[in-house]
Amino acid sequence: MSNASDKAAPAVQVGTFIKTVSPHVVEILGTTDMDFGVLDAEHAPFDRAALDLMMLAGRAARLPLYVRVADWEASTILSTLDLGAAGVVVPHVDSAEQAAQIVARARYHGGVRGFSSSPRAAGYGTMSYQQAQAAGDATLVMCQIESVEGLADVERIAAVPGVGGLFVGRADLALSMGEEGSRSPAVLEATARIVRAALAAGKTAAMFVANKAERDEFAAQGVSWFVIGSDQSLLRQGAQAVAVAGNRQRG
Repeated sequence: MSNASDKAAPAVQVGTFIKTVSPHVVEILGTTDMDFGVLDAEHAPFDRAALDLMMLAGRAARLPLYVRVADWEASTILSTLDLGAAGVVVPHVDSAEQAAQIVARARYHGGVRGFSSSPRAAGYGTMSYQQAQAAGDATLVMCQIESVEGLADVERIAAVPGVGGLFVGRADLALSMGEEGSRSPAVLEATARIVRAALAAGKTAAMFVANKAERDEFAAQGVSWFVIGSDQSLLRQGAQAVAVAGNRQRG
């Protein structure tokens, strides 16, 4: 008889934050082995028209795109998913009650998401009523845990039906905890608790990391959905590496 320890670890998926409003960024990332991108509408200047253009590029590049939304208002979640997002990463989820509201706003069945057959998410009217609803209800809802309040209720948040995963927001979590940085012992301990809560509930454990070394570190704990850096940091690092190499050659 199999038990929980016999289950294979979920395959690791790697993506990056996209903060530049340019469909070319999505198109270029689509030529790589990245599994997905996350449009950062919380911290970057994405309005609805910009998100729509980026989603179009994602479909063309065959790169699934998620959106870290600026808020979890019903209209925000509705419009984001109607545009064809693979799911939403919702920041600052502090309680199970908030998580349940977020899920309801992202779901047709058992939720309050308004239905239309006309958007990209419904194939511009080519999907049947049932097909469009099934596709909509399969989108990912990722709750970002980044406060002492969210940490205190993390096990209940993870248990909310429809929550697909927990995304560890270490930077804001460190601020909320009054810690010096995202690698302080207390923040790392909190991170481990969030990961355990996700895995115990059968949900995806997800997080932002700065590099491959951190990816490997937290993959060993069971994290399987990683956002590594951003288009901005990848561009800067690549440019700096070329500049350093050029300087060495001239020296």
